[in-house]
Amino acid sequence: MIVEERIYKIKPGRLARYMQLVSEEGLAIQQPILGNLIGYFRTEIGPLNHVVHLWGYRDLNDRAERRQRLAADPAWQAFTVKLTENIDSLENRILIPTDFSPLR
Repeated sequence: MIVEERIYKIKPGRLARYMQLVSEEGLAIQQPILGNLIGYFRTEIGPLNHVVHLWGYRDLNDRAERRQRLAADPAWQAFTVKLTENIDSLENRILIPTDFSPLR
């Protein structure tokens, strides 16, 4: 298993709107396609207005196929127009578990 870590810096004053959009619309589109949502978090201490979500995949090919399907989905395309107006920047990482990680 690999984990994709997505970190969004949300524009000041837009965090509540971003979270509302994800909660009410976004996850219903993402989860059937992407599958394994490990967690969705917001920062409380440190850099503020950051949202972090983690998605699990079998491997990089599984991730690429699922992300491609999501990008091609008309509902997702319409949704991202609303979502991205709240986002200042995005950082994305692929995390590979160690041999002793409980999540492998």
